Amino acid sequence: MSKLAKLRAEILAAGVDAMLITRPENRRYMSGFTGSAGTLVVSQAKAYLLTDFRYIEQATSQAPEFEIVRIGEPGKDVLRDLVQADEIKTLGFEQDYVSYAEYEQLKQRLAIQLVPLSGIVEKLRLIKDETEIACMQRATKIAEAAFEQVLPEIKPGRSELEIALDLEFAMRRMGAEGMAFPIIAASGPRSSLPHGRASERVLEVGDFLTLDFGAIYNGYCSDMTRTVVLGKPSEKQREIYNIVLEAQLSAQAAVRSGMQGKELDQVARDIIAAAGYGDFFGHSLGHGVGLQVHEGPRAGKTSEDVLQPGMVVTIEPGIYLPEFGGVRIEDMVLVTATGHRNFNSIAKDLIIID
Repeated sequence: MSKLAKLRAEILAAGVDAMLITRPENRRYMSGFTGSAGTLVVSQAKAYLLTDFRYIEQATSQAPEFEIVRIGEPGKDVLRDLVQADEIKTLGFEQDYVSYAEYEQLKQRLAIQLVPLSGIVEKLRLIKDETEIACMQRATKIAEAAFEQVLPEIKPGRSELEIALDLEFAMRRMGAEGMAFPIIAASGPRSSLPHGRASERVLEVGDFLTLDFGAIYNGYCSDMTRTVVLGKPSEKQREIYNIVLEAQLSAQAAVRSGMQGKELDQVARDIIAAAGYGDFFGHSLGHGVGLQVHEGPRAGKTSEDVLQPGMVVTIEPGIYLPEFGGVRIEDMVLVTATGHRNFNSIAKDLIIID
């Protein structure tokens, strides 16, 4: 079944005549259009992409299943005219991405019943097809190759910002169209910050360095984390690294279709808690990845999301000790009918920078 057919089934179930799609990721997912300005209107009979002069040629090429409608001419309200011509009486809209002011404006312009809908396209995006999986696999390979290239440049005297910049340049040179998110590079005591953005701190012998990064390839994201140590690791550093590694490997091995996100989270959380560090693992085990680096499903303490074949989720436990440092290890995993497949191939044993 095509994406449009699946969406039309959801529109029918929602009891509306048509749906207005404005969120950029959802617009791209449904139509293939990558421009920065456009609106989709989908009914049981029609599929429109409304955009301005700048994108008409691009939209025509990228969205062959949609009728391309030009907007922006003075004195014309194309959306209102379209709704009237197609006799649309009830129009669903993405309530999570339309502001109250935008809603009020739509209500006045269209003079029809507007129905707030949530998670319609996001539900379709949960299950990745082979093309999406291939894009994320490529994004992962780009990130891994960049990490391996940058490893020799990690040394005392260099700053977190310099390492993050090296990593970004390497991913760009290898084909990334962008970063999935601002690179996290946190060293020494700062590595206890789960989302410690790169700073001017200079790396020192004895530091942990946590690098969390991802590439974008053809719109799809990757996400991985590795923690290295500069110089000979202390017993404490080895201890917490090995606990996190055990939790990560155990949770990854447990991934299976039909389990809830909270069940998967518990696998890693129990190992860290049994080692006495439960209070220092404060975030969820993982999250979905796709056109966004954070999307469904969730794998957290309270998540009732059920894993299904085609879903992609991160496995990223961590231990974060204030004033000492922290460790996080993260891979991306594809849920399959028989278990899982790991996108990552780089070994996760502690990397020691001599």
